[in-house]
Amino acid sequence: MRLMLFPVAAVLVCTPLALPAKTIRQAPLLSVSAGGADATVDAFHAAIRRGDIKSAEALMAEDALIFEEGGAERSKAEYSARHLPADIAFSQDVVSTTTRRSGGFDGTLAWVTSEGRMTGAYKGKAIDRDTTETMILRRIGGEWKIVHIHWSSAARR
Repeated sequence: MRLMLFPVAAVLVCTPLALPAKTIRQAPLLSVSAGGADATVDAFHAAIRRGDIKSAEALMAEDALIFEEGGAERSKAEYSARHLPADIAFSQDVVSTTTRRSGGFDGTLAWVTSEGRMTGAYKGKAIDRDTTETMILRRIGGEWKIVHIHWSSAARR
């Protein structure tokens, strides 16, 4: 039997909803159970806010695929080397708020979709963007691991 996933949202462009802990607001409870995968998503963002590369990496599958700003990193190692440090730096200056979250799971696959807003300034540029995020997770060794992230954002209207 083939499982097909159709996540509803995408994600944030410049950084995963990752900012100083005092600036994060919790999204409403998931409208559908994500089987605990949402806790992995939250832990991933918290690790980025803390600048904890090892913890962020531990939550990702080796073959994770990350889409951001029209580009792709095709493994955890590639993301860690190319974009994770910038995501951490960005999170130090920009406030991220999650306004809506949903998700679900079917066996060993789960998806968590989030919508939000990021505001602040980064490298002298004002930031005010609506954001979307989709994370797909797979149960590996009894733990949820992130296998795909898609971040997207647009200037706030």
